[in-house]
Amino acid sequence: MDLRLGGKVAIITGSSKGLGRASALSLAHEGAAVVVCARGREALTATARDIGTATGRPDRVIAVAADLTSQAGIDAVVAAAVERFGGVDILVNSLGLGKGTGVVDTPDETWQEGFDVTLYPAIRASRQCIPLMRARGGGAIVFITSIWGRESGGRMVYNAVKAAENSLSKSMAQQLARDNIRVNAVAPGSILFEGGSWWKRQQDDPQGIAAFIKTDLPFGRFGHAEEVGDVVAFLCSPRASWVSGACVTVDGCQSRSNL
Repeated sequence: MDLRLGGKVAIITGSSKGLGRASALSLAHEGAAVVVCARGREALTATARDIGTATGRPDRVIAVAADLTSQAGIDAVVAAAVERFGGVDILVNSLGLGKGTGVVDTPDETWQEGFDVTLYPAIRASRQCIPLMRARGGGAIVFITSIWGRESGGRMVYNAVKAAENSLSKSMAQQLARDNIRVNAVAPGSILFEGGSWWKRQQDDPQGIAAFIKTDLPFGRFGHAEEVGDVVAFLCSPRASWVSGACVTVDGCQSRSNL
């Protein structure tokens, strides 16, 4: 299926590794110009190089090293996209942080950090990109959230922030439909990629993770980052023109919710 993303311009936050990187790669494979951004310059440059090599279009990818938890960092990324590619059609909010233990043991600073690193960058990036999408006749925004933003499980602060993102995406979808801007959330389950949290846990406790896979993952394996990235690319494409305000789980039937 041709997703008809040729000529589109996408910003993907937190895209030096993991789900952001996979989303950028999927969008680039479908013809979109991509702006990858994160704090770490070395990993980000390597990601941009890999995307350019994989697609054969190094001219259609740029890397912007920036602190996305600040308004200045968001401004720099959006300005680079406009300067290089002329505008923005797609925003993927992928930046995130998972911390926290029990409610009594988690201090205010940890709560604040969770929102500062996950929710507020998504709000600021959306706020900056929406006028640019309006100027181009529409666009698409995707929040990468989590199944633990839909039901209980995982870390408490992470759950709360991801639930907030799910709610925000629905509200934005209703507000922006008149501008032909679609907004959706993608809720992954347990995804394994090198350097990620599940990969680290598997290195530390292979037997415990094997037991977790057996009891909690019906397909008997972790998900792959590209399986999430491909869903993101579809939701960003004109092929998903009647999909907005949705939260799409990509979890191999891990979650228990009926909704």
